Amino acid sequence: MTSLASRLQHVRERFEAACHRAGREPSEIQLVVVTKSAPLSMFPELAALGIRDVGENRVLEALSRRTQTSAPFVWHMVGHVQTNKARKLLEWTDVLHSVDRNELAAELEKHLARSNRRLPCYVQVNVSGEATKGGYREQEVDAAVGGLLQLAPHLELLGLMTMAPEGQDARPHFRRLRELAVRCGLLGLSMGMSQDFEVAIEEGATCIRIGSALFGH
Repeated sequence: MTSLASRLQHVRERFEAACHRAGREPSEIQLVVVTKSAPLSMFPELAALGIRDVGENRVLEALSRRTQTSAPFVWHMVGHVQTNKARKLLEWTDVLHSVDRNELAAELEKHLARSNRRLPCYVQVNVSGEATKGGYREQEVDAAVGGLLQLAPHLELLGLMTMAPEGQDARPHFRRLRELAVRCGLLGLSMGMSQDFEVAIEEGATCIRIGSALFGH
């Protein structure tokens, strides 16, 4: 297996090539390395390689991993959050990518208000309409964004997030998310993973989430 440094370099080359094709600057797009499948021993190497943003998808495991890591990462939650784990989530996460229902937003607001803290987050949208995916449906997005601003003022809405369906052309799904974000007046687009991040960049992603390209499945 090639080294982590080599795999990261390959991802960065693909990243920069996609930016060039889209006429964009690489600095416009945040790279979140999804470390959920990476051993804790790799974290110092990631920091040494210039990675500043890491993503996790399990609340309690991530809390444990953060307490064992001294590197000054920005920690992103990229997975589904159970409402009863909202308080634990706030003990470690810096950015939440998966606000997918009002019940979660209300529970987060309760804890955030107590500490007068704001949490940057993305609203998850199920653009593909797949039953297996969470998130607000496309037709719910306008009402959801407006409602969240009222329901949870301590959530700082950065933009929208989605996942394209596996085995399908991701482009129309990413393009539709961009259109929805523009309509809602939001600038951020968290979209694109190892298998489709280049298309996401071409369609306007401001944040991509890379895991398996670096650590395998």
